[in-house]
Amino acid sequence: MGFSLKHVLVFVLIGALLNLKGSEGIRFVIDREECFSHDVKYEGDTVHASFVVIKADSPWHYGDEGVDLVVKGPAGDQIQDFRDKTSEKFDFVAHKSGVHKFCFTNKSPYHETIDFDVHVGHFSYFEQHAKDEHFTPLLEQIAKLEEALYNIQFEQHWLEAQTDRQAIVNDAMSRRAVHKAIFESAALIGASALQVYLLQRLFERKLGTSRV
Repeated sequence: MGFSLKHVLVFVLIGALLNLKGSEGIRFVIDREECFSHDVKYEGDTVHASFVVIKADSPWHYGDEGVDLVVKGPAGDQIQDFRDKTSEKFDFVAHKSGVHKFCFTNKSPYHETIDFDVHVGHFSYFEQHAKDEHFTPLLEQIAKLEEALYNIQFEQHWLEAQTDRQAIVNDAMSRRAVHKAIFESAALIGASALQVYLLQRLFERKLGTSRV
């Protein structure tokens, strides 16, 4: 029995690691509206999702307008609704199996780049052996391990997207600060040149008056 248990442990761990690759991380450009579908095969599965507005398609725009996201179930029922968000991380339990839709809406006049990640957690081995008292504790621990491994991967993807957004915002602000400094310097030089010109004209007029 011990030998069989070891083999089951190895296969289940391999299955757990392979299942982590089921997460979908995509980066896309949105104009007005974009919808994505994800098939949840089993009722009761937990769906994890996140999104980050990376940048707007304008060198002068780096505001926090955000986008809207509506999540709908297979029957068209609304599950989640986010408004004017630059980033969000959430999860929900699928009450029905089937295709779930994630629809983004961009209300700003600029194209925006969005990083979107979705993953469905499902533990098939647990269902197959749930009635076996020898396997149940082991599979519960493996389920927790799989969830912990995915959480690390999910959190890493989220942080990378946040870092990319912050880097772009900082770069835009730096470029705007440089342009502002150049403009202020040019204005100062122009004002100084104007002052020199006016003083020169004033001295010339005074000198002409004194000669008369």
